[in-house]
Amino acid sequence: MKQRSYLQQKALWGIIFAFPWLIGFIFFFLVPLVDSLRYSFSSVVASSEGLNINFIGLENYINALTVNTNFNRSLVESIVNMVVNVPLIVIFSLFIAVLLNQKFVGRAFARSIFFLPVILASGIILTLESSSLIQAVNDENIGSGFTSAMGVFELENMMLRAGVSEIIVQYLTGAVDRIYQIVSQSGVQILIFLAAIQTIPPQLYEASTMEGATGYESFWKITFPMVSPLIFVNMIYTIIDSFSVNAMTDLIRQTGFTSFNFGLSSAMAWIYFLAIALILLTSSYLVSKRVFYYD
Repeated sequence: MKQRSYLQQKALWGIIFAFPWLIGFIFFFLVPLVDSLRYSFSSVVASSEGLNINFIGLENYINALTVNTNFNRSLVESIVNMVVNVPLIVIFSLFIAVLLNQKFVGRAFARSIFFLPVILASGIILTLESSSLIQAVNDENIGSGFTSAMGVFELENMMLRAGVSEIIVQYLTGAVDRIYQIVSQSGVQILIFLAAIQTIPPQLYEASTMEGATGYESFWKITFPMVSPLIFVNMIYTIIDSFSVNAMTDLIRQTGFTSFNFGLSSAMAWIYFLAIALILLTSSYLVSKRVFYYD
């Protein structure tokens, strides 16, 4: 048998690793996907005999876009939050990964601290009610909100007096207000960046040091280009993650399983899906051109 080339072996292993996902998609996801598309063009009424499905064309889509008062607002809010949060999360994750890659006492503990929010945001901890200890702690900290707001106000005035653009100032002060959300959603990205940095050949840094390069120059000439494929991966992951749980998904779930309007809920979900797909295609097209692949 003819021996496979390296590229053929990589392609084969890619298919092997993707095969479990493909099996899961076919057996667990494909049928609900097709059903939701059918429901979006239909009036779905639940009865003792099952679901009564009557085709009504684009009525559900028109209702979602022109009649429902919450859909457009929730959709725009979700997209704006994504546009603001994704660059902040990716930049913060890369910065922390570079720091955590340095040698210092307690490095393993520091890495676990940044991944802890991912664990706390899963399972039963995510469903804690307002009477929980976390909410009690938040209630105790309400009084410090005024002090925090004054600090942000002073920071904003200082940057404006320094001649910084008002758009940049608003973006940076918004990042300060979102610091908890940024940190809590950066655990997986930090882990991916950290793994990417550790795969960079140390000979590159040794050669740059011998040539007199500073740490700043080594980062922009070696670290940043070498991890650029993972910047692309983390950007895609962060975009999808930001769309997974927000006001839009809550509205879709409430419309379908509280109001039992499955047709309208499916139409909302498909509009939301198309918006996400368009954003992913656009961002992937723009960023993939600047990705550096090391052979």
